[in-house]
Amino acid sequence: MILVTGATGLVGAHLLFALLQKHNTVRATHRASSDLQAVKKVFSFYTDDVETLYKKIEWIEANIIELPALLLAFKDVNTVYHCAAFISFNPKKYYDLTKTNVEGTANVVNLCLKNKVEKLCYVSSIATLGSTLNGKPITEETHWNPEENNNVYSITKYGAEMEVWRGMREGLNSVIVNPGVILGEGFWNSSSGIIFKNAARGMKYYTTGSSGFVDVRDVVSTMIQLVESDRSNQRYLLVAANLSYLDLFTRLSISFGKKPPSKAIGKNTMLLLSKLDAILSFLFRRKRKLLKSMVHSMYNISNYNALKITTQLDFQYTPIDETLSRVVKNYSSSS
Repeated sequence: MILVTGATGLVGAHLLFALLQKHNTVRATHRASSDLQAVKKVFSFYTDDVETLYKKIEWIEANIIELPALLLAFKDVNTVYHCAAFISFNPKKYYDLTKTNVEGTANVVNLCLKNKVEKLCYVSSIATLGSTLNGKPITEETHWNPEENNNVYSITKYGAEMEVWRGMREGLNSVIVNPGVILGEGFWNSSSGIIFKNAARGMKYYTTGSSGFVDVRDVVSTMIQLVESDRSNQRYLLVAANLSYLDLFTRLSISFGKKPPSKAIGKNTMLLLSKLDAILSFLFRRKRKLLKSMVHSMYNISNYNALKITTQLDFQYTPIDETLSRVVKNYSSSS
């Protein structure tokens, strides 16, 4: 039996569809508050026969920080894809981030060891890698620096990845993927989906940072291939293209038939807006929208070399323009 944690998220939902092309049933965990309809929405971008595939999923309500329910989810499981994570850059959410990302992953690793799971695939992040040094691109060998000004998400994802490495030392057959910014359909109000939503409305301004981007379908494909291969106890950076935010926003704007952004907004201005956001959040008791750590990431320039995966698997990245074109088309058809 295959188990997918975090199955109602971007990677998890696309992974479920891919796995169900090869397996009669897949077990998947979800929290009580999870939107299961989001999985159906993702399936609809692939097929018209959504219900038939959806019925093949064996759903288990289990939060990865709650062991009793998680114990049931692991019954007769031989393969685990651990996609569950809590994403926030708010320092006030550090406790929740630690509970889910670090302690939750420790629970998954321990149950894999206890149940003699044959292989674990863990979805980590580029946030657990170090920064560009002396102009050299970031690779799997670029180590995370705890002395840098890391955000709380990065800190807890690094802690989670350390739990997986600990499992490897204890005999757990594992692989780790470290995707860049994941581009894909179905979650337009969260993660990278917000980028497409904003581009569809039109964007006047841009920030001067850059990052690495990858197609969600590439992430899913490599995860499955790695699990089915003899590759073990390694991590794989997944980045199809290094793009400045101006380049990304320009390509998206053109795809949506909008005028590309033409005005760079300075970092100091964004930091000022972040302070204003903090004040408004306090006064009106609303969720923060622009955190200081988010501003820093908007201006951080990162360059990645993610070719290792192409040398060890029969795999080539989807060209970034092909990814953007497809996701823009699917966004337009669903909005």
